[in-house]
Amino acid sequence: MRTPLRLAVAQPLCRSHDVAGNAERHAAAVRAAGARVVVFPELSLTGYELDAAPLDPADARLAPLVAACADTGALALAGAPVAGRHIAVLAVDGDGARVAYRKMWLGGAEPRHFRPGPEPAVLEVDGWRLGLAVCRDTGVPAHAEATVARGADAYLAGVLESDDDAAVPEERARRIATAHGVWVAVASFAGATGGGYARAAGGSGVWSPAGLTVVRAGTAVGEVVTATLL
Repeated sequence: MRTPLRLAVAQPLCRSHDVAGNAERHAAAVRAAGARVVVFPELSLTGYELDAAPLDPADARLAPLVAACADTGALALAGAPVAGRHIAVLAVDGDGARVAYRKMWLGGAEPRHFRPGPEPAVLEVDGWRLGLAVCRDTGVPAHAEATVARGADAYLAGVLESDDDAAVPEERARRIATAHGVWVAVASFAGATGGGYARAAGGSGVWSPAGLTVVRAGTAVGEVVTATLL
């Protein structure tokens, strides 16, 4: 039986190529959130550096994040490049990390560095079926359709947008929520990172199946906001 799910979206400081430091800051966000699931932005563990080395889910640098999840009972959904040259979502809990999803729809310079993932992914947590997405996936209606077709009742995305495009994540979140009657959570990068993103949008949030804003972060680095999915 599905029970209320406490979920957080986080936009921590992410320093380029600093996996160890970023994992520490992810761990701090998990501890601060007090949530069952914590969603992080695209490529959050390396920064948006398209030449970053693939991250092995067994990498010892992730130990602080694994420990934070073990201590709090949380599942962290963090962004990283992985072998096969994919932009991925790592599912991290007290038992370790694993690749949970590979981004299907690449944009900009990404196709020169990465391959598209093969299929949508849905995780089950406490009776909830959580569909996963990364950035441009959210702008492709077929992605949400295919993910919901797999039984997702929430759609969780890690994204990166410049501050000039700050309205884009919310527009997409509302469209997906109302089109499919699902909860939508978006963790949006804040601060500066690679790829020419001198000022990322922030504005991470959670939207109800009716498309209403439940909670929204501002533009500051380090913000974490939470909502309860019912």
